[in-house]
Amino acid sequence: MSDGMTSLWEATAAPAPETYPLEGDTTADVAVIGGGIAGLSTAIHLARAGRSVTLLEAEDVGWGASGRSGGQVIPGIKYDPDDMIEMFGPEAGAAAIEAFGATAGKVFELIDRYGIDCDDTRQGWVQPAHSEAGLRIAISRCQQWKKYGADVDELTADEVHSRLGADTGFGGWIDRRAGSVQPLSYSRGLARGALTEGVCIASRSPVTDISSRSGKWQLRTASGATVTAPRVAVCTNAYSRKIWPKLERSYIAANSFQVATAPLSSNLDAKIMPGGIVASDTRRLLAYFRKDRDGRLLMGGRGTFGDPTKPEDFAHVERMLIRTFPDVEGYPIEYRWGGRVAITQDSLPHLHEPQPGLVIMVGCQGRGMALQSKMGEWLGSYIDTGRREALPLPLTRIAPIPFHELRRLYVAATIAYFKLRDVVG
Repeated sequence: MSDGMTSLWEATAAPAPETYPLEGDTTADVAVIGGGIAGLSTAIHLARAGRSVTLLEAEDVGWGASGRSGGQVIPGIKYDPDDMIEMFGPEAGAAAIEAFGATAGKVFELIDRYGIDCDDTRQGWVQPAHSEAGLRIAISRCQQWKKYGADVDELTADEVHSRLGADTGFGGWIDRRAGSVQPLSYSRGLARGALTEGVCIASRSPVTDISSRSGKWQLRTASGATVTAPRVAVCTNAYSRKIWPKLERSYIAANSFQVATAPLSSNLDAKIMPGGIVASDTRRLLAYFRKDRDGRLLMGGRGTFGDPTKPEDFAHVERMLIRTFPDVEGYPIEYRWGGRVAITQDSLPHLHEPQPGLVIMVGCQGRGMALQSKMGEWLGSYIDTGRREALPLPLTRIAPIPFHELRRLYVAATIAYFKLRDVVG
């Protein structure tokens, strides 16, 4: 990124492991495309199952959204437990609730297994309500998860204020299963873990062609080097440019913009979000916020579809920051950055197998830190055993969103509308 557009995570991340571009032609039991959290976790779980794995990444590990997210580790998906029961039926719905409720735990399991140094916190996630209607949603959500045994509780307005240092005027709830990581450090730590398990990681090796020959897949990279494998996992998510026909049109790639202040004074540091808690609110165009290890306050939210090119592109996020935490007005913004989030039409993760042996996952809806870590276990198990019961959702065909460009314009207009409402108060 250019000056004034630096990622906090790039500046504070643990060193990257040594990886190199693919050279020559090689074979493996499984080829994984994508060196983000989903791809790395998939590779780890396949290697632990005894499979030889080659992972191809177009840039460096963690380069995409995996290393640019807000670092919040939140369990679940965009649907509440009652929604999942209604969507999938009592038995499958209960299984989905259990599966998606366990996603955050997978992150901390991997951190502990590989000794990943990523500034992880495990103090929970607070969702403060922004209105009376938002409060009803938050309380209902809390009650639903509590019914299924989650470590959650409702919060009064005073309790929200004491945890966040922000006067929302309403209550909310806390999910103690959640936490945070330095996302680029976490991604690089997963890469180190994968290397110790015997995974071959080839960075700066973009895949330019995928073809099937004699029951095996051949992946050709930009340099001409190839990997031949009977099974392939595609984990490129919102960065799936032309990787497979129609895939790029089956989701909306929305940008998530983030800013970080200079480290707060000791007084403000003790007042604002003490103890390593993370939060995001109930707005349709939500804001999410936390502090880093050095006491910087981070704020994130949706941005334009184009990649940010200047500090002014982040003005709406900076307004959200001051609106939520008036005490930080005047603090300089030290870092600004963005990354792409894959949003599907039904707000569910999508799992595809367009041809035998080629498995594709797309659509984390902004819950990627936890969801993609667990998704790697599910994908790895399915690819290893062929058992569809290993997957949390059924395999579906790749279905382009009707009028994709119009849908993209609609989402952009919605973002612009809520940004305008933010400006006028």
